[in-house]
This record gives sequence, C-alpha cells and structure tokens, in this order.
Amino acid sequence: MRRLRLGVLISGTGRTLLNLLRQQQAGALPAEVVVIVSSRADAPGNAFAAQFGVPLVVVDARQVKGSAFAEAVYAALDQYAVDLVVMAGFLKRLPVRPAYAGRVINIHPSLLPLFGGKGMYGERVHQAVLEAGVKVSGCTVHFVTDELDAGPIILQACVPVEDDDTPETLGARVFAEECRLYPEAIRLYAAGRLRIEGRRVRILPPAPADERSDPRVLSGDA
Repeated sequence: MRRLRLGVLISGTGRTLLNLLRQQQAGALPAEVVVIVSSRADAPGNAFAAQFGVPLVVVDARQVKGSAFAEAVYAALDQYAVDLVVMAGFLKRLPVRPAYAGRVINIHPSLLPLFGGKGMYGERVHQAVLEAGVKVSGCTVHFVTDELDAGPIILQACVPVEDDDTPETLGARVFAEECRLYPEAIRLYAAGRLRIEGRRVRILPPAPADERSDPRVLSGDA
C-alpha cells in the first residue's frame, strides 16, 4: 500500500502537526506530510517545516481575504498532489470543494456535537465544558463539510472531567487522547476502512493483504 500524501493546515502552535511529524518519523504512520499550509505568517508552528524538511506555504488570512484565500490554499494542496487534508488547529473556514469531499479531516477538543461551532476552539472549549458541569469530555475526529464541526464522525475518545480541573488541566488530558486518536484515523483512512453512510462513518474490518487498494473513503452508495 502506497503512503498517503498529507497536506496539514495550521494556524497556531502546530503541536498537532508536531505529533504527526513525530509519528511519521517513527514509522507509525503510513503517510508523509508533503506540505504545510499556514494561515498566519507568524504562527509558531511554521518553524516545524524547516525542522522536518517539509515545504511551507503561508496564506496569511489577514492579507488574503474571501474566495482568494480558499483559492490559494487549494492551489498549494493541488501543487503537492495531496491525498488527504489534515486540519491541525486551523482556525479559518475552508469550503470543501467537490474534488476534496471525503478527503478533509479535522480534530476537535470535545465530544461533538457538544461544544462545537463558531468560536469554539482551544481553551474556550474546555472552559465551556467546565461551566456546563459535565462529567466527561474528549475529542472527535470527523470529516470536514461546509457545516462547521458537523461532518461525519470518524472516531471519538473520552476523558473524565475532574472536580478540580481547570481549562489547562482538562485540555492537557484531552490533547493526550488527540495525539493517539488522530494518527489512528489517518491509518484507517490509509487502509480504505472508512465508509461514509449519510451522516455516519462505518469502520470496515481489515481487508486481506492481497485485496488492499489505494487509500480512499468509500461512500454508502459504493
């Protein structure tokens, strides 16, 4: 099975990107990050491009507006023949073009559909979880659609919410699960084991080695 070509989209620290690059370096991902696209020229995560020898394309959302922003991002992804787009703390809305449907994934630091939507990212999510008084939180890997944080869910992981948690302590517990869950979702995608059935994702059993095909997502109509 050929290695997936990943395009990773970032806007900030790049810690999710760093986890994926380390997984790749350790041989734990059947994938290679072939381009990093950043929405900020001053994002700290941009430095990982030089550190790991990955091309960096900056499309600064403060300078490139509207449809021109999406055009520039997709031009970079097309240039590097990306198989799968991985959002890793990417804080800009990106309409999903038909050619990329089922090829864009994101990880969110809550159990969607709870605590998602506009303005819900980073510690804001964990603060909202604590204010709601729920006893469990977690993270969600999902396919990206044009509806914010509402695409078909691939995987979820739960963590307990402790009585003395702060947004920082809860966030650290959730992020530890993110570091495990996101690579697992990419491995499932690479193995062709994800089937989208309406708003749900079915995880298929492993195929025999001689029946594995190129990485892809199956639709329920296939």
